[in-house]
Amino acid sequence: MALATAARSCVSFIRRARKAIGLFAASAVLAACQVSAPGQSTTVGGAGVRGEGPTKVALLVPLGSARATDGTVARSLENAARLAAADLGSDTVTITVYPTQGTAAGAQSAAQQAIAAGAQVILGPLYADNAAAAGIAAAQSQVPILSFSNNTSIAGGNVWVLGNTFENTAARLLRFAAAQGRNRVLVTHNNQATGQLAAQAIGKAAQGTGAQITGNVAYELSQAGITAAVPQIAAQARSTSSNAVFLTGNTAGDLPVMAQLLSEQGIGGEDFRYLGLTRWDIPAEALQLPGLQGGYFTLPDPGPLNQFRARYQSAYSSTPHPLAGLAYDGMAAIGAITRRGDTVGRRSLTNGSGFAGTGGVFRLRGDGTIQRGLAVAQIVNRSVQVVSPAPNRFGAGS
Repeated sequence: MALATAARSCVSFIRRARKAIGLFAASAVLAACQVSAPGQSTTVGGAGVRGEGPTKVALLVPLGSARATDGTVARSLENAARLAAADLGSDTVTITVYPTQGTAAGAQSAAQQAIAAGAQVILGPLYADNAAAAGIAAAQSQVPILSFSNNTSIAGGNVWVLGNTFENTAARLLRFAAAQGRNRVLVTHNNQATGQLAAQAIGKAAQGTGAQITGNVAYELSQAGITAAVPQIAAQARSTSSNAVFLTGNTAGDLPVMAQLLSEQGIGGEDFRYLGLTRWDIPAEALQLPGLQGGYFTLPDPGPLNQFRARYQSAYSSTPHPLAGLAYDGMAAIGAITRRGDTVGRRSLTNGSGFAGTGGVFRLRGDGTIQRGLAVAQIVNRSVQVVSPAPNRFGAGS
């Protein structure tokens, strides 16, 4: 009876995924971050602005946005930032909130206002094009920007991304998979901008992991497109002697259909281990999908993440938005630097030891990207099993 119920749940989930593909856009988390953005100057910036007393933080959030969901995200980001500030103590940081309306023009104006008011660091904004615009506005000020984006195309100069990146996830998975003997990896991705970025990120991340990318197969982001591409993916997986397949799709759209159709072609399981670029445990019913059984994906360190969620729930009587932890992490880094009596800027932000965050350890790179310590999980008997814990610190060679 339980198996029948699970089967019906899987069929229902896949049917909803098929429908979602027709209208597919990235999930809320990725939609918030993976947005095409204007090119940005590579001039080294964000050296920092010295000041007396608490570090003045400008928090840029999408209040006033025309998007219905942005208000909820904005409030959650602000709540998390204030929770971190309270943990640091009243003499460490001050926060001033600046609405961006969720637009590049709004973010640029907010950054200009913040700098004029004496801000020493900007936390936010949310969208990649917003962050790029804020970075340009702050370029001559030496004020660093810790954006909530995970789009590395806008990283660099005076802008850093706090969101977990495709490159970071791919590198962690490829290194782990190669250590398990899954060192020949075929990449599948949709032909839209996000899919192309994902494929490029995986190719870049593979260097030094011990894994070899055996090829890339793109597909149209529709049920018909996936159906047409599956025989090609299966043939290429076999002809290249691949032993792993990187699935870049999301549980909200193409992943359930792709995993099902590939498994029906005999691609998956022990012979072709699946690697996932996105979270496979959200929603929880995705764990029931037969095609994903045995596959690997990454998770933030569950210990600090659960602690953050519990403290947020206690403080605000609500559940934090999935992006809220980024605001807490940014404030934690700013606070750690301030407590050392240092200026928040390029040198202090890119300290190789990194910082402790809501999802575990993280550190900021000189190129504006981020490295986050991630756990590797496997779906075993329709449940999540951590097979490689997240590191609790960064080693000299990591």
